[in-house]
Amino acid sequence: MISNIVAIIATFSLFGHTITSPIPPLQKSEVLAEHQFSLENRYNNPYVNGVFKDNILLNVAYLAGEITSPGQINWSDIGKPFEYKFTLEPGKTFAYHDDVLTKYEGKVTKTTGAHFNAQEGFKSDGYLVGDGVCHLASLIYWAAKDAGLDAEALVNHNFAKINEVPKEFGVSIYSLPGAKEANAQQNLYITNNRQKPVKFVFDYKNNNLKVSVVEES
Repeated sequence: MISNIVAIIATFSLFGHTITSPIPPLQKSEVLAEHQFSLENRYNNPYVNGVFKDNILLNVAYLAGEITSPGQINWSDIGKPFEYKFTLEPGKTFAYHDDVLTKYEGKVTKTTGAHFNAQEGFKSDGYLVGDGVCHLASLIYWAAKDAGLDAEALVNHNFAKINEVPKEFGVSIYSLPGAKEANAQQNLYITNNRQKPVKFVFDYKNNNLKVSVVEES
């Protein structure tokens, strides 16, 4: 009975000819690593924490291509639960922003698409515009390192604690117009050293942001 049903499903008509095709197996995936933190625990001052949270979510919106200019920003929408994925092919590199070291030129296929400044709609806590994006970079770095990918961050964030992230995975991100060399040093680089594509999955709900690295098998 089951075999008959499968035969019916796999048989269809094309231009008057009956073609029987095997049903492809379901694609499985393997979670190589995943880490998460609360966006309610980015900083111990509620106002500053709110700035960090908004900047992190805005950065993901730029990464996802949902926003390409500040005129598209709707903070109510940005704060809604979401899942976003991007794929990194074998041998290709993700960089946090587009000022990269010479050795990565021509290899970068994905960035966050942002420069974390006021012109792009990022907020200031009174000290620095874009505060919070280092937390997101650190979470991505942590997941990539645990997944065994080639991940490089030249400047550690050891000048300030990042809650819920081990200090060895803290990443300092910097992007200032005209300062390409300094920007390239304070960047994050992740290269897929595996034989298959990997996906980075960003899952936000209940004020919790999780980053997973997944390989399809």
